[in-house]
Amino acid sequence: MASLPDSTLAMDGARMAHPVGEGALAAASTGTVLEVRDLRIEFPLRQGSLVAVDSVSFGIGRGEILGVVGESGAGKSLTGSALIGLLQAPGKITAGSIHLSGQRIDNLSQAEQRRLRGRHIGAIFQDPLTSLDPLFTVGQQLTETIRAHAPVGRQKARERALQLLREVGIADPDSRFSQYPHQFSGGMRQRIVIALAIAAEPELIIADEPTTALDVSVQAQIIGLLKRLASTRGTAIMLVTHDMGVVAETADRVAVMYAGRVVEMGSVDDVIHRPRHPYTAGLMASIPSLKHKDERLAQIDGSMPRLGAWPQGCAFNSRCAQVGKRCRVAIPPLASAQGTLVACFLHQGGTEL
Repeated sequence: MASLPDSTLAMDGARMAHPVGEGALAAASTGTVLEVRDLRIEFPLRQGSLVAVDSVSFGIGRGEILGVVGESGAGKSLTGSALIGLLQAPGKITAGSIHLSGQRIDNLSQAEQRRLRGRHIGAIFQDPLTSLDPLFTVGQQLTETIRAHAPVGRQKARERALQLLREVGIADPDSRFSQYPHQFSGGMRQRIVIALAIAAEPELIIADEPTTALDVSVQAQIIGLLKRLASTRGTAIMLVTHDMGVVAETADRVAVMYAGRVVEMGSVDDVIHRPRHPYTAGLMASIPSLKHKDERLAQIDGSMPRLGAWPQGCAFNSRCAQVGKRCRVAIPPLASAQGTLVACFLHQGGTEL
């Protein structure tokens, strides 16, 4: 069979025989899998630059799912792209660091980052068609990915591919093995993308809006599959979404982003039921309730400031009903507040805002 094009993230790096840092990455089989420290992403201009992500820090442990939520433009997907070395030019990391199982990876060469993708970091995107090559069967794409990362023959790779298809819930995998992506439904294609993402048993999976284009019943199946990956394989998962309902069903912890910064982070139970940042509280108040169907939904006035037009001080100050003078001149740090981390002066002492 001819070599497949490098068209999918799960297969990116398939031409690299020896993943970088194998010993260091394999050694850290427990504890923190991903650690992001003070990440800053900028887009240079002729004069100055636009800061798109600023001072973002978080970690994800083995078998843990971290939900990253916020409105469009909050910096969620940019952060995910930075983790897998796929920032679109001219965007670049200008400060901070990214560590995978104890090894720093943001300063690696492009070739070294390609070796990480697929083998140590998998990815699932919103549109599965962007991750699947329409010219090759799903079986060909799976076996090529497996053989790129393990010294196995075609028959062993086929057996492993069929096992993966069963694991992600593809019925009758023997017959579907030879079918092309267009012959599957959207939900089935997303399952195949997940099979590709886990083919090399990576430590970390970045799932960027993996359920957005799917109907509710298929969403529930994909959510269940992600949870099983974390619990049975110990995979660390970063789940990027705008849907707090998906986070509530899936994640262990949640980081809320606004205008390029994390404004609140804690356990799902704390953040959803006891939100402390006014922005998080607004997000939660805007979710429909099955118990109070007749209640009018709350909404957050205004919109997120566009890139390059963030206000001085707290970026949420123009939309916040509790804004004070301090909020308009200083950026609140992300600090501990009753078990969660919150970037809001309401929870950081002082006699006045």
